[in-house]
Amino acid sequence: NPKVSKLPEKDRVLAVKKTHENGGDSGSLGWGYKWDEAIAKKTLLRTHTTATTIRRLAEYYRNNEVPPIKVFSIDRVFRNEKVDKSHLAEFTQIEGIVIGERVTLCDLIGVITEFYRKIGFEKVITRPGFFPYTEPSMEIAVYYDKLNEWLEMGGSGIFRPEVTYPWGIKNPIRVLAWGLGLERLAMLKFGRSDIRDLYINPIKWLRQESY
Repeated sequence: NPKVSKLPEKDRVLAVKKTHENGGDSGSLGWGYKWDEAIAKKTLLRTHTTATTIRRLAEYYRNNEVPPIKVFSIDRVFRNEKVDKSHLAEFTQIEGIVIGERVTLCDLIGVITEFYRKIGFEKVITRPGFFPYTEPSMEIAVYYDKLNEWLEMGGSGIFRPEVTYPWGIKNPIRVLAWGLGLERLAMLKFGRSDIRDLYINPIKWLRQESY
């Protein structure tokens, strides 16, 4: 378990540093603080799979690839969350990105809606949300009859220029991104009202379920 990690090429590190401090060439004002390389090198349990996605953007830059490009991952993430009927401190995230020319928010809504409809959820909505890496951003929710409520399933949006510009991805090329919770999906598919049921090993229920 290393205490520090390796950073990418120096020119990319400098581009990220400038983006944080003053926006770089993204058109943003940045965050306005002094970016610290020592902090960037610190290791921690990932809170989202965007860490994997950014590595893929780096490969896109290094290899001078031509879009469209689609990337998908299923990985474990860790959060400082209060555990309740719909939240876990450790869970599995499904993430996808599409790098393409002139891709739009409508394209993203179509992908997400079709994903859930393919696995049996007809009532799917997207609503405005906030996520630091995307703008515009959307929350994804499906209607769960057992709880008689809309249940948030994940987040999505178009990567901000501050995320893509350091890797040479600029208009008209954009990056659609979404992250979905696998355990919430499993909870709905197995008809459970509490996400914690997936980890308590109820023998009777496990024997009845067909995987």
